[in-house]
Amino acid sequence: MDGHFVPNLTFGPKMVADLRRITRLPLDVHLMIDRPEAWIARYAEAGADWMTVHLEATADPASTIAAIRAAKVRPGVTLRPGTDIARLLPLIGAVDLVLVMSVEPGFGGQTFIPASVERVRTVRAALDAANSRAELEVDGGVKVDNAGALAAAGASVLVAGSAVFNDPDGPRAALAKLRAAADAVS
Repeated sequence: MDGHFVPNLTFGPKMVADLRRITRLPLDVHLMIDRPEAWIARYAEAGADWMTVHLEATADPASTIAAIRAAKVRPGVTLRPGTDIARLLPLIGAVDLVLVMSVEPGFGGQTFIPASVERVRTVRAALDAANSRAELEVDGGVKVDNAGALAAAGASVLVAGSAVFNDPDGPRAALAKLRAAADAVS
């Protein structure tokens, strides 16, 4: 987050590089920044495995996605809650991940927007119609009470922050609850 595209700041390429030194786990970098194309090389060099950009943050999403792939990183696109899903359709064949935001991006702990379940279902149908193997990720307000509906709608990746780190039983228990809720619909 750059304090411009969204009204908050977070860490940058150095944190990604520091994490890369201590883990072989995939690093999924969600760029909530203006002009993400200017940062692709730095995040790729830092060790990002996935790089997701907001359609609204770049003047030429197709070129930005191509630049991410050229940097040997798996590209993704993010849809804010109000972004027309039709903007995604010409890009489906070029991405490895579609991220549906279920809150306005920028701050953790927000309330899940219920209409997001139908947006996930619509994006899943579009991916399936295009024979895309892209992951369908949901971020924002993901909790035990909506994880099953999101998985049933076609989400393959759920991002949960406050639901994990604010759970009184601790992160491990919170993750187990989320997995159980999502798996219950499989």
